[in-house]
Amino acid sequence: MAKNKAPFRADHVGSLPRPDYILDARDDKAAGKISAAELRKIEDRAIADVAKAQENLGLKSITDGEYRRFLWHLDFLSSFDNVSEKPGRFLLGVDKTEDISKGFRPNCMATGGKFARSKPIQLEDYKYLKAQTSQTAKVCVPSPTLMHFRGGRDAVDMKTYPNLDQFYTDVANAYNQEFQDLAKAGCKYLQIDDTNFTYLCDPKIRNSVKEMGEDPDELTDTYIKLVNDSIKGLPDDVTVAFHMCRGNFGKLASGSYDHIADKLFKGLKVDGYLLEYDDERSGGFEPLRLMPRDKRVMLGLVTTKNPQLESKDLLKRRIDEASKFLPLENLALGAQCGFGTGAIRVAKGDGPRHFCTWDETQAKLGHIVQTAREVWGEI
Repeated sequence: MAKNKAPFRADHVGSLPRPDYILDARDDKAAGKISAAELRKIEDRAIADVAKAQENLGLKSITDGEYRRFLWHLDFLSSFDNVSEKPGRFLLGVDKTEDISKGFRPNCMATGGKFARSKPIQLEDYKYLKAQTSQTAKVCVPSPTLMHFRGGRDAVDMKTYPNLDQFYTDVANAYNQEFQDLAKAGCKYLQIDDTNFTYLCDPKIRNSVKEMGEDPDELTDTYIKLVNDSIKGLPDDVTVAFHMCRGNFGKLASGSYDHIADKLFKGLKVDGYLLEYDDERSGGFEPLRLMPRDKRVMLGLVTTKNPQLESKDLLKRRIDEASKFLPLENLALGAQCGFGTGAIRVAKGDGPRHFCTWDETQAKLGHIVQTAREVWGEI
């Protein structure tokens, strides 16, 4: 097994629904009614409350809910030097039953000069979270692959980086600086959130990559190296888990992990995975047969996209099915994605929506803890 127990038997991806007073405060900050310092004090209060709530539910991995972010990735990525947001290169389709019926083009991060980290990004946020909990404070960070995939060559400054090898080196070095600072501050659990490896599982997106002049298999190798270089040299007591995300907004990417499982599971030097398995778009459990036996996998069997609780019997049957390909000792249970992708107001009622309310989220998290205890006798 991995060198320590994370992902825990009952775990979660990290983002949580924002309370209305945080969303109101963000609006006030945008309107110039309050200062950044005043907003941070309000965030502090909410993070202290949500850390305690997670402990009360029985969770061992405690996050700040990503309450200081507008979106799960943009705030972090735009904190690096010479990075800005621009339209991405991929049009991603979604299920026609969802609100967005014709697909959309996710924005990408563009590099307009040397990619660097002139100051820490998550360090103070981590220190505050750590002070609020007696459990393991987890830091969730968007993957370094997001600096390339959605924008490709066109999003990387040609003058600064005529050769992409140096760009990848600079991205890895900047991330490594961030991770090393977090480790020195006592962080024991880092989670990397990645959408791009799951996109490379989707036959349609793989074809789009080829049409743009790139080889999806070569990109897989490049991204594995990028992630490994980003986490190199971390202390042995720091667990790095890798969340492979397919998105909360409709069906952005579909396809079994088979396309990349052999390379990814054996090539990434992480300690565990958080994999999405809440619906048919993720395929079956068969790729888990390729998972090294020193890694733990959180099965994302619980959906964040609607409030209905999955029955314990169903969850247990699916865990048993997965254990035919990876031993039960190597498995854990959680939700497929975060419950709060961004600073979004959750529409209440029975109509179509992509997210759960806070009460519904707590019910789901508590259900995960209870089921995990019944399966493994621990969380």
